[in-house]
Amino acid sequence: MREKYRIPLMKPYFDEAEIAEIQKALHSGWVSQGPKSEEFERTVAHYLQVPEVIGVANCTSALHLALLSSGIRKGDEVLVADYTFPATGHAVVYCGATPRFVDIDEKTYNIDPLLIEDKITEHTKALIPVHTFGQPAPMDEIMAISREHDLTVIEDAACAFGATYKGMYAGLIGDIGCYSFHARKGITTGEGGMVVAKNREIMKKIRMLSTFGMTAAWEREKTNGFSPCTFTELGYNYKLSDINAAIGIAQLKKLDAIITRKKMLAAHWNDVLTDMKGIHPPFVDENVTHIYQSYVALVDRGIKRDEVIRKLMKKHIQTTIGTYACHIQPVYQSEDECPHSLDIYERALALPMFYTLKEEDIDYTASALKKTLRDVR
Repeated sequence: MREKYRIPLMKPYFDEAEIAEIQKALHSGWVSQGPKSEEFERTVAHYLQVPEVIGVANCTSALHLALLSSGIRKGDEVLVADYTFPATGHAVVYCGATPRFVDIDEKTYNIDPLLIEDKITEHTKALIPVHTFGQPAPMDEIMAISREHDLTVIEDAACAFGATYKGMYAGLIGDIGCYSFHARKGITTGEGGMVVAKNREIMKKIRMLSTFGMTAAWEREKTNGFSPCTFTELGYNYKLSDINAAIGIAQLKKLDAIITRKKMLAAHWNDVLTDMKGIHPPFVDENVTHIYQSYVALVDRGIKRDEVIRKLMKKHIQTTIGTYACHIQPVYQSEDECPHSLDIYERALALPMFYTLKEEDIDYTASALKKTLRDVR
């Protein structure tokens, strides 16, 4: 079957290692949450150098559990970086709380710390900074403001597994960190997520809530006795399956190589875009290690970004928007104003970025992009 795109936006990096791990899971008979999930959690915890992590179905469920375990409920407000996939705001609404959207720094696409305090009210209980596209947010300023106002900090590190801020892993700086292993992320389990928290009681609550509010089947399997389950909490079916976890075990071994390669590709993108009229490479803060979950450039005002995407599509090159300005999404009925986020939403252009992308693919795309930018002015 002929592929739609000569150069796709992304492509996961799989080889025989993932197939071998999946076969082990299938042969074991445990295909829901079981020994492979436990192994994946153990290897991720070792990578992050933390005592424990909890695998879940996706990052949305990770955020939901993080908020629930922090006591977020109806009547509360949670500050959310506006420029993000709406899953971040959705998780707040799932708890019956209200997301209050905070505008961003136009250079980094991350939440602007200078605008946080203006949104804090007596109902504000938590803050969710988003490490946009794999570049960590300015966590020193965020943590200082949050501690002053007694806010729980939940890092949306969906795009930033392996990224660092001043030498610290994104997701480990706030109170709770949430990761994604979706297909477009640095490493993938197809669908999957992970939660890590500093407080052990919070971790116990998250694990219980992720398995219907009872002890997980694999934990019960490891005991010699039997007793019926007791459901102590209104929990959810947010488990990570062993098939997904098996893929993650193989993927984690490739993470450092993937990050290194993407940095090289980003440098090449920077070179070809630097002198191109009508578009600008992404800014990178000197305090961070950017892992380039996506490479998101910015077209000039007056250029029809969506038309650029459509014209490149006809040339069999896949690009897309960066992400969303959440405050304008009808689902939230928000009265917040985030002009910088809205501006970036309308101008950001995600370009092809994946491990097996070649420099000549970037050159080919850049040539088509240069002509397209001239045509849509």
